[in-house]
Order: sequence, then structure tokens, then C-alpha cells
Amino acid sequence: MNTDAFLTLTQWLSPGFPVGAFAYSHGLEHVIDTGEIRDARTLKTWLEDILRHGSARNDVILLTAAYNAAPQQVDEIDAIARAFASSHERQVETVDQGAAFARTVDAIWGTDVGALCYPVAVGRAARAEALPLPQTAEIYTHAFVANLVSAAVRLVPLGQTEGQTLLAQCAPLIRAVAELGRTAQLEDLASCCFATDIAAMRHETQYAKVFRT
Repeated sequence: MNTDAFLTLTQWLSPGFPVGAFAYSHGLEHVIDTGEIRDARTLKTWLEDILRHGSARNDVILLTAAYNAAPQQVDEIDAIARAFASSHERQVETVDQGAAFARTVDAIWGTDVGALCYPVAVGRAARAEALPLPQTAEIYTHAFVANLVSAAVRLVPLGQTEGQTLLAQCAPLIRAVAELGRTAQLEDLASCCFATDIAAMRHETQYAKVFRT
């Protein structure tokens, strides 16, 4: 990967890129509130399950499908992405971030990504800019996990060093999930992380909350 591609991906998937990622906890806020996640150990288990069996894995599959798709196939992939959002908040999370991402990329890079779910939008933008798929998938997945770690640092709370240690420990699994997701097909989309789905649903009616999801 050349330097320009690396810097572009780093910019797109950094916390400073205006998709509002800091406002979403992916249901994490609910399980922290109930005490199910209370330290780095319980958070690590939660993150590993999402990576191996849940939405993080599915996002890589959707990103890859969007990257490889012909233009006429994108709407169908986006519809599948929306269908796999297991609750209203999950759909808000992926649709709003995707729309914000596309608006910014289209305005700066002159692409025509349009309003798509987040992983689909990233996949199409990377294809339009000829960015390498393997690194796009890895950095996207790393950003996904890093955002949840950041939420936990604020909510559990975890120390900054403890949070960064956990993120570093997740790096091999992030790489493995990104690689597996790139070889999968849309037919391989699946999730058995029911606790994370239920947490996102219960967050919708949580009385006091900091995050949108």
C-alpha cells in the first residue's frame, strides 16, 4: 500500500472524521449500566464475540461485497445491510454514520458514494479511490473496536492505558476477522451475538444515557 492510500484510510477512519462515531456505543452503554461489563476482562470477552460472531464480522463482509460490486448491485447490498441491523438503534448507527461519511468523502474527494450504510459506503468509497481492500477492511475493523474501547474508557470507567492495552490485545483477532471477512460471501452473513442485540434494543428505552445507541 502506498503512502497516499495509507493516509487516506487513516483519515477516513480516524476518530476525527465527521461521522459522529463518538456518539454511538453499539449497545455497550446498556451492559455497562447493568454491570455485565465492569472491567477490561469482561469488555474483552464482549468485543471478541462481536468480532468473531457478530456485527464486526458482518460489516467486513458487507464492506467487501460493496467494494467488489457492480454499480447496479450496490442498492441490494445496502438493503441487506439495513436488514441485518437487529434493532432501530443499530439501523440509526449504520445509516447515519454512512450518510455522514459519504457526504464528507463526496465533498472532498469528488466521489459519488451517496447515502449508504456505513460499511457499504466505506467499501464503495475505497473502490472509487482504488484503495486496497485488505487494508481498508483491517483499518475499518480496528476503528470499529477502537470506538467501543473509547466508549468503555469513558463509561466503565477504564484507564486510558488499560483501554489501549486491550485494543492492542485485540489486534491479532482484528486482522484475522478482516481477512476472513474478505473471503466470505453475502450468503455467509450471520450473527449469534444475541446478548449484544438485546442490549441495543434495551438501550432504546434506557432512562438515562450518554450515547445515542
